[in-house]
Amino acid sequence: MNIAQRIEQQFRDSIAVKQASLAPLQAPLEAAARMMAASLRAGGKVMACGNGGSAADSQHFAAELLNRFEKERPPLAAIALSTDTSTLTSIANDYRYEDVFAKQVRALGRSGDVLLAISTSGNSPNVIEAIHAAHEHGATVVALTGRKGGRIAPLLGPGDVHLCVPAERTARIQEVHLLAIHCLCDGIDALILGETT
Repeated sequence: MNIAQRIEQQFRDSIAVKQASLAPLQAPLEAAARMMAASLRAGGKVMACGNGGSAADSQHFAAELLNRFEKERPPLAAIALSTDTSTLTSIANDYRYEDVFAKQVRALGRSGDVLLAISTSGNSPNVIEAIHAAHEHGATVVALTGRKGGRIAPLLGPGDVHLCVPAERTARIQEVHLLAIHCLCDGIDALILGETT
């Protein structure tokens, strides 16, 4: 297979996973957008966390809410827990890396807030600890995973939302995660701006 064929295969694989994801993700995406919009309207915030590419996705999501997505609107309260290197490194050094998000959730999270917990495998220990911390503080969780949800899936309660991409390859899961984030941003904006019910 030459490079051109490999590129074509990447596109075809991505399209196939996105098509396969629509049916299982549509209703949970709507539920997550409604949950986040309700929290933001009530003065709450959305915290987002993840590692590596998922850290970048959490930052992307927070930026779209704080600044704007596709339409002008007031800024919305969102924070990516992966951005403060002094906080991350002090927690990892003084305690353990598994606590880098959980300690921030315990300090910043309040009842009614939402945690967007991103893990392609569903097994990231520091994301799992953040979910525990969110539940301790009365925050709800939107988990964005793949590979059947890993260890995160059984941690979610009835008030939480699980967005699990039906795929195994990390690249394909991440591509759908980005689409899901854009769906959330669009849905939140539509609800906040009164363009939908």
